[in-house]
Amino acid sequence: MALLEIRNLTRRFGTFDAVRELSFSVEAGEFFTLLGPSGCGKTTLLRLIAGFDRPDSGQILLDGMDLAQMPPEVRPIHTVFQSYALFPHLTAWDNIAFPLKMTKTPAAELRRRVGEMLEAVHLAGQANQFPHELSGGQQQRVAIARALSNRPRLLLLDEPLAALDKKLREEMQLELINLQRTVGITFIYVTHDQYEALALSDRIAVMRDGRIEQLDEPSRIYGSPCNRFVADFIGHCNLLDAKILALNAQQLQLEIAGLGTVLAPSAPGAEVGQLGALALRPEQLTLQRDEPMGLGNRFSAAIVDFLYVGDVTTYKVRLDNGLALQALLPNSAAGRARFFEPGDRVWAAWLDTAGHYVRGE
Repeated sequence: MALLEIRNLTRRFGTFDAVRELSFSVEAGEFFTLLGPSGCGKTTLLRLIAGFDRPDSGQILLDGMDLAQMPPEVRPIHTVFQSYALFPHLTAWDNIAFPLKMTKTPAAELRRRVGEMLEAVHLAGQANQFPHELSGGQQQRVAIARALSNRPRLLLLDEPLAALDKKLREEMQLELINLQRTVGITFIYVTHDQYEALALSDRIAVMRDGRIEQLDEPSRIYGSPCNRFVADFIGHCNLLDAKILALNAQQLQLEIAGLGTVLAPSAPGAEVGQLGALALRPEQLTLQRDEPMGLGNRFSAAIVDFLYVGDVTTYKVRLDNGLALQALLPNSAAGRARFFEPGDRVWAAWLDTAGHYVRGE
């Protein structure tokens, strides 16, 4: 039995369905992420699980028990918010101890658990410091330690790293992964940051308009998106309108306007005559000055612009038929910031095995 089961869950606000007949399950010990744009329903869903809001229909089952009539304060669930919500007048030690004191945990057990949590979040040396004396990352770790101190069955995290700068956010991502593995508690994590979701999660539910578009492992979400929305939302993606001309078990022949025939890997449910798109990630393209004779998908193009970000450079190219594509190249050569300049003529090419065909116009 799954730890958490969501069955046909719906939440309406007037005529607006924030969550629409959602059904999915989360396994014990899983790092499960709800990912989607603002307004897709992910925070509403988290509030329903926490008990801060009630559904109009459907069930929320934890260990097989329906939580519908259970108030939030008695659910074996804790929530960590973006704002941390630490008590400013309490030290890190006292913040972590607070939920244990509320449940009248014996003093010796309380001291042991607080000590364990301080060690787990690497803050044993800051136990007597107040929130204003801690960095943003340290405050976040105190908030997580407090939420975990009385061992909830489920920890909900609502964009907990959004207020941190990029470097600290990346450091905290590693801390979260290690902490979750150490304590073994199930995490349900809400974010709109695709890269954060890919880095942290065992599975991701990509949401849109109150529904789940795709639920899968990060590599499948990124490499085999189920539709245009998922392909376009997760990372950067070139989407080329296509029609299937022919197919076999391994390969599709696609007709792409202005490019002619393009080869791509086979896809489930593909049929001759079907309209869809080839989803091609920028890192799957190569740019070369000389025509790459070994690649079947190769097209003459010109460099339009580029974006240098240190380890990689993203190039915007325009094919001779006017189609704009993005290509990502690593800056692996010592001292090399970029390979091409705007106006340079190049060949844009990719392997027959690259890309992923998605159905629908």
